[in-house]
Amino acid sequence: MKTLQPLSILALMGLIGLAGAQDRKPLPYPAMAPLDQYLSPSAQEEIALSRSAAPPSISAHADVMVLGKRGYETAVHGNNGFVCFVERSWTAGFNDPEFWNPKIRGPNCFNSAAVRSVLPQYLRRTEWVLAGIAKDQMIEKARAALAAHQFTDPETGSLSFMLSKQGNLGDQANGPWNPHVMFFVKHGDAAAWAAGLEGSPILGKDELPSEPTVLFVPVPHWSDGSPVQLSPKDHHHGP
Repeated sequence: MKTLQPLSILALMGLIGLAGAQDRKPLPYPAMAPLDQYLSPSAQEEIALSRSAAPPSISAHADVMVLGKRGYETAVHGNNGFVCFVERSWTAGFNDPEFWNPKIRGPNCFNSAAVRSVLPQYLRRTEWVLAGIAKDQMIEKARAALAAHQFTDPETGSLSFMLSKQGNLGDQANGPWNPHVMFFVKHGDAAAWAAGLEGSPILGKDELPSEPTVLFVPVPHWSDGSPVQLSPKDHHHGP
């Protein structure tokens, strides 16, 4: 039996990217689309989608951030240390072919450790995107920020919930994929978690040294408590 693998889904800064043979094919999204294609019709719609990332016991008491033309802004203040928001395509690894897919919407809810150590990197990347900085320049900026300790390794215990039925995690997923919990660890730690090994429930791999490693654990229920039949599709990535 093949090990269940995630499709080409968003995950902050270290998602499983597609490489190898696909690098030689024309990219389906070679450049950023007009900004309006990445924005939600209304702040209220984005707030509701953000809250769907986690069970109400978590998301109802979380901060909620909404993407606007100048970046993410806090639209709702909570009191439990979590931050919910909707990821766009540029949360993917820099090598992901859907890095500029304007249809992607990934409801996500970070715990306090991830808010402190991982979210700032995504917010900064969003600023670069909105400033029109090219992807290769963003890679260099990320490397420089890491070397200057402006970006840090994820804190121990950094995790997030992606349990929404309503997201769109890319063309291969064709919807929300599977509900899952993500763990953020420093680059090079995937092997210590047995990530990606046959039969292991933990999926993921190390990507660029300038990106934290993101590990995925599919879970059996959506944020509303309804059960899910895990997708049987396999995702095969290159070296």
